[in-house]
Amino acid sequence: MKDDIQKIIKGEVDDGDETLKKYSHDASIFEIRPKFVIFPKDSEDVQNLVKFVNKNNEEVKNKGLHEKGDLLSITCRCAGTDMSGGAIGESIILDFTKYMNKLVAFPAKNSSPFALGDIGQGVDNSNFSPELYITVQPGMFYRDFEKITLEKGFILPCYTASKSLNAMGGMFGNNSAGERTLKYGKTEDYVVEAKVVFADGTEKIIKPISINNISKEDEYSKKVYDLIKNNEEEINLAKPKVHKNSAGYYLWNVISPSHLQGEGRGEVLNFNLNKLLVGSQGTLGIATEITFKLVKNPKYSKLVAIFMTDLEPLGRLVDEILLLNPETLETYDDKTMKLAVRFFPDFLKTKGFFGMIKFMWSFLPELRMMIAGGFPKMILLAEFAGDNEEEVNFQCLKLKEKIKHFNLKVHITKSSLEAEKYWSIRRESFNLLRKHVANKRTAPFIDDIIVRPEFLPKFIPELNKILGNYDITYTIAGHAGDGNFHIIPLMDFTLPDTAKIILELSDKVYDLVLRYHGSITAEHNDGIIRTPYLEKMYGERIYDLFKQTKNIFDPKNIFNPGKKIGGSKEYIATHLAIEHPKPHHGV
Repeated sequence: MKDDIQKIIKGEVDDGDETLKKYSHDASIFEIRPKFVIFPKDSEDVQNLVKFVNKNNEEVKNKGLHEKGDLLSITCRCAGTDMSGGAIGESIILDFTKYMNKLVAFPAKNSSPFALGDIGQGVDNSNFSPELYITVQPGMFYRDFEKITLEKGFILPCYTASKSLNAMGGMFGNNSAGERTLKYGKTEDYVVEAKVVFADGTEKIIKPISINNISKEDEYSKKVYDLIKNNEEEINLAKPKVHKNSAGYYLWNVISPSHLQGEGRGEVLNFNLNKLLVGSQGTLGIATEITFKLVKNPKYSKLVAIFMTDLEPLGRLVDEILLLNPETLETYDDKTMKLAVRFFPDFLKTKGFFGMIKFMWSFLPELRMMIAGGFPKMILLAEFAGDNEEEVNFQCLKLKEKIKHFNLKVHITKSSLEAEKYWSIRRESFNLLRKHVANKRTAPFIDDIIVRPEFLPKFIPELNKILGNYDITYTIAGHAGDGNFHIIPLMDFTLPDTAKIILELSDKVYDLVLRYHGSITAEHNDGIIRTPYLEKMYGERIYDLFKQTKNIFDPKNIFNPGKKIGGSKEYIATHLAIEHPKPHHGV
């Protein structure tokens, strides 16, 4: 079969043992060995491969008796930093990073007038430039993408903490988010249009259109529109009432009011299939080109560190901070801070001699706190940014004054080096855990929960109580402004009860999350690890609509099977990786 595939594509087909072993893993807890890894050269290769898979599967079925393994499917992959198992599969892995990693156009043209005002509900668009777009292939790494945009003073603000590792196709597939999502929104808010190969092997340009322009010939749009309109009330009620969500298919986002309205025009409704394709983890179609809109990158930023010894006022504190519109509002707990102090030498390795001295000196306040026994239970990091340094400083002072009635220790950082100290702790905690706890490795399975910030004072103690019933090491860090927390325990995967603990804890934690009207995944998506819990979150009726959505786009289930639809807890338990390369966490 390898030779047959090679005949119809210009790229490469690899089934060598070393390659298959490498692509059996992403940054999740799973190991799943594929049949082939394919490196396409262009969109034509992708289209030809999809047609080949369809033809192969039809021939296999026509023969009558066949094993499940005879059928082919395609799992798209870029950098492999997915923590949910979304980038691994049993059949064909399609890796875009080798060849389809190029800049297509910058500045790029926007061919849809509907895209301009469609930046997402509740998203700050004060820095949004309607003139600047960029078109790239999915295999381009974000680090290369950012170099290009920063040269013109612009940025895609939904980048993840793993931005030095992840790629643009992964951001599209997972609907990625990060520190600046609080102010600027998620990837879905920045995709203007995309070229997508669908399950019949044809490529279409997907962009926002008026609902009046949906035609019967546009099969996907017409069927999705009918599905939404026929179930409109249920779909709107199902939308999670949190700032960000990556669970399921986002049917509630596809139809929205457009900026193209006004006197004599009335309201124009915008129909945007990209709102469904973004975050679908390659289960509905394969993106071969993506056009993003950008925002101006602020010239100045400053960080305010807030130390809490009591979590009771956390919800009210977050609400007051958000009134000042910070660029980011991040957090980590006392376990994370103590971890940083305990393994302090790791922070010094790349600093150089003088940098090491400065960095050590910057930690003196935290060391004094620990010695005095007043170690905070949680540290909040509020960052302000803008093009005027005096205005940024004023915002920091304004915050300190605004929250003084909480009687908290508040520290405005004096330099970027000092700010970097806090960011290093926030970003490196999981890596520190992995390096220093023998015979255990990070286990992302309840790694991306979200509830509204007002529930946090009650939610976090209840969460700690659940986790405390298990003999696991863990830290809590995340995006306080969203109520989004990342919990990644350390576990010994050689123990026989590992799968049992993972499934048991997942059920208990997700029950708690849903009791507080949250989402089981804010930004890391479903993949293998959360797909079996989607029906628990949404209920049988909405999950059935997800099945119908999958069937509209991919009725023969050739695109990334087992994600979003059709996963099981049994599959999770039987595909855990005992050995695993060091993962890269996008938290």
